[in-house]
Amino acid sequence: MNLLDSNDRRGAYPDGYYAATSDLLAPFPSLRGEIRADLCVIGGGYTGLSAALHAAQSGLDVVLIDAQRVGFGASGRNGGQVQSGFNKSQQDLEKIVGFEDAAKLWEMSQEAMALTKELAATYAPEADFKAGIAHANWHASGTREDHEDAAYLAERYGYDKIESLSQEALYEVIRAPAYKGGTLDHGAGHLHPLRYALGLARACVAAGVRIYETTRAHKIKGTSVRCDQGRVDASHVIQATNGYGTSLSRPTASRVMPINNFIAATAPLGDRVADVLRRDIAVSDSKFVVNYYRLSEDGRLLFGGGESYGYRFPSDIASVVRKPMEQVFPQLKDVEITHAWGGTLAITMSRLPHISRPQPGVLAAAGYSGHGVALAAFTGKVLASAVRGDSDGFDRLERLPTARFPGGSAFRSPLLALAMTWYATRDRLGI
Repeated sequence: MNLLDSNDRRGAYPDGYYAATSDLLAPFPSLRGEIRADLCVIGGGYTGLSAALHAAQSGLDVVLIDAQRVGFGASGRNGGQVQSGFNKSQQDLEKIVGFEDAAKLWEMSQEAMALTKELAATYAPEADFKAGIAHANWHASGTREDHEDAAYLAERYGYDKIESLSQEALYEVIRAPAYKGGTLDHGAGHLHPLRYALGLARACVAAGVRIYETTRAHKIKGTSVRCDQGRVDASHVIQATNGYGTSLSRPTASRVMPINNFIAATAPLGDRVADVLRRDIAVSDSKFVVNYYRLSEDGRLLFGGGESYGYRFPSDIASVVRKPMEQVFPQLKDVEITHAWGGTLAITMSRLPHISRPQPGVLAAAGYSGHGVALAAFTGKVLASAVRGDSDGFDRLERLPTARFPGGSAFRSPLLALAMTWYATRDRLGI
């Protein structure tokens, strides 16, 4: 199934809160005919925009193409959480790659957060970066593990920005009675994701990047990219399509699984904000089907969650998201939902990003597994450096283990449905 056509209108942003509150760019032209460039970037999300920006700023002639609009995919639809680390604890990473490489990866994740803040401040101040992400636990055992992880990061890595919160202390911040405690990472943060992507796109244009929208890449032959009505002949290609373009590379498709997630925006809560969140932070919780949320600038709750199997969005996304939202915040029962939308991200078996060279002259990155707001733009910068001949960062990320899904791409969707059914059942039973 082609995810580009499954749930969205061609060349149109989803009808969600982010698009409604962004200063959208005028559409860029579609590519027609044959053009030449030093670098062709496929995909206008955080990875592709950052790669194009940094490559152009270094003096390369860059073309960026997107099958829809810049920021159209997960980069313009996500929960906006700029998180520390990867989607693995540091102790788990040490078991996988050893302490030395795990320490280097931690440093890279900190560079990724710093780069996100810098790019947002420089090119998208309207994205309104704010500090603070809490992790909330449904079980006391998870709270103990979170507190141990925070202490380990402080002792072993010198990262002392995570505050451990008891059940009572967490309730003072998040008015969700079911949570049993958690942590608050003051070094992490959140922003308006689509405004951030659009700011990067404006910076790309200023740096000389030629952007073509509604231009679908169908095949990469050597370093020539064949599109709907044209072709880009380049010296290098970066594939930055995440969950939407796995068909361009069989090795990538076997290791990266597209999945859907959903977000709803309530009507402005007014004085009721204090009954939900008492600090302007973002939150994710310990459910396997993760609930994540934050406040908008006008006092709405932006809540992500809910489950759906297969690649088509449900017909009533608001109802899908309302169920976990009211489970977390029963005081919001029957609150008005004004916007609801879905998006496609990508995961890997290891939940670590898949960074690769599918063929000579072609670099690819995908599968950030929920940690892409910080890691994607940083990875784009790393890819741009590799194109220029500095491959140290790329080589380290390329070594991250990302096994093939059993049965390859043909069986990813049924395996996902089985796994999500099992873990969602565990969530419901409180296991």
